[in-house]
Amino acid sequence: MRAAPLRQTAWPVNALGGDQHSAATAGLVWMLLSSLDGRASTLGIRNRNGGRSGSGNPGLRFMLRLWVLMVVGAVAAPLSYYAMRFRERRKLDESLDVWACHGMASSWGTIATGLFATVAVNAEGANGLFFGNPGQLGIQILAVIVTIVFSFGMTYVLAKALNMSIGLRVSPMEEEVGLDISSHGERSYS
Repeated sequence: MRAAPLRQTAWPVNALGGDQHSAATAGLVWMLLSSLDGRASTLGIRNRNGGRSGSGNPGLRFMLRLWVLMVVGAVAAPLSYYAMRFRERRKLDESLDVWACHGMASSWGTIATGLFATVAVNAEGANGLFFGNPGQLGIQILAVIVTIVFSFGMTYVLAKALNMSIGLRVSPMEEEVGLDISSHGERSYS
């Protein structure tokens, strides 16, 4: 059996660079927003970079125009930043900002694919709204809704199962002492 020849397309290489451009643009916008709030830090920018690069990932195969990916990153940053601030103000328990960074940025990236996708970049895909196919935007929004419902539903079921079996929280005293000692009987850091 003979191996299939490699396709001679540039999109895989461009996707790698495009993802970096999207994330870098988002990083710059994030830095500006956090500076305006008096909260700028390299750690904040670095830690949120994974979520922001997720904004470009859903559609990299279909919207590889540099300006498009920069727009996607520039919109993802304020969505994620203000979702994180909303979570902080509401005192919601979500320490890793998965919803704020990854959830919001990737939802936007998926919707952006419905706006900016073009067969000029990848003939295997479909055009988005701005290239004459408004139906693709509806498909992408439906995909986001289904993903949110599925993720929430599974998280709820698993959290309820864990809470009934081993519990989701430790006592305030165990939290104060530290989980390394109270749960594991040893000190993790000296």
